Amino acid sequence: MFGTYSNEGYRQTLDGIKQKTLVHGDKTLMVEFRLQPHTTLPLHSHPHEQTGYLVTGHMELTIGEAVYDVKPGDNWCIPGGTLHCAKRIEESVAIEVFSPVREDYL
Repeated sequence: MFGTYSNEGYRQTLDGIKQKTLVHGDKTLMVEFRLQPHTTLPLHSHPHEQTGYLVTGHMELTIGEAVYDVKPGDNWCIPGGTLHCAKRIEESVAIEVFSPVREDYL
């Protein structure tokens, strides 16, 4: 699968969060998230390993008991089944990869 840039195809998933699946294979799926400031992604977990990279913006990311002040260029890996949440401080763009593929994001 090959993807090209498009400003279309985003869907509102939660208040202040738009996402678009960019590309996926048999074992991984890559998603772009556009996050509005001053909104929070509630505490949750899922069985998928999740790696991410903050392209622009500023947010606070909680992974398990640890809290991180995330700025552009910072990156993370969240093991499957780990509780995590995010508070956006500024408008942000993050790229995340999930393994295995999240069927709900196809």
